[in-house]
Amino acid sequence: MRNFRNRLHLYLALRRQRMPSTRGTFGWVPGWGFFAVLIVLSRVALATPYVVPSGSMQPTLLIGDYLLARPLAYGISTANLPFGNRLPQGGRLFQRLPRRGDVIVFRSPARTDTTFVKRVIGLPGDRIALSGGRVWLNGRELAWKDEGPAREELSDGRTVPAERFTETLPGGTRHLLLKTPDGTPLDDMAEVTIPAGHLFVMGDNRDNSADSRVPQAEGGVGLLPLWNLQGKVMVVTVSRDSVAPLGGVGDYLASVRPARFLKWVD
Repeated sequence: MRNFRNRLHLYLALRRQRMPSTRGTFGWVPGWGFFAVLIVLSRVALATPYVVPSGSMQPTLLIGDYLLARPLAYGISTANLPFGNRLPQGGRLFQRLPRRGDVIVFRSPARTDTTFVKRVIGLPGDRIALSGGRVWLNGRELAWKDEGPAREELSDGRTVPAERFTETLPGGTRHLLLKTPDGTPLDDMAEVTIPAGHLFVMGDNRDNSADSRVPQAEGGVGLLPLWNLQGKVMVVTVSRDSVAPLGGVGDYLASVRPARFLKWVD
């Protein structure tokens, strides 16, 4: 009996030596898994970074601005999650409507793997139309104030003449916008009533923005479903002229826009 026990102990000892250590192989999983979950939660609950790739929100936002958005400003949906374009679409938990004038980030309805940034102009139930570039909201033309000439920056770094205006929304919210002298076909739109669960959004660069005036089938936003909201833009953290030529450290430093660092967005 003692001999059998000795052999059993020897067999178990040899087996332990031959078996690979799962702790050594997979011991990193809990630590990295916790780290990944922490990153996801911080992006969903605290602040989410974005970079502005186009000039559709000039003069409020410039190409090369880095933004922080508050993700839970309007509740939460699967659009807030990483790879949310591959998850089921639906409603929002703890939903709160944006205010007219809020600058928001959202998943493009036409391409849900792409994030857009625009300004909320119309809420569910509003009637909205455009005539000669001017917005008519619920039968009243939004007030404009001419702020003088400006320049619109194009994606290739060139600039063209534009005019700067201040637009006043119901409730007194004011924001700047750009208009080019010649205008575009986007200047006119027949009146539409915004359905429940949707928003009407526009770029502050009124002649160069594929927003709610442009149907989704043509690459625009159309009427924006609330599910697509990802957050409210709060601040420009840093900014650099991303189309400036870079030949070295000096050129890079010259492309930085320190005056826009920590600039509040309204």
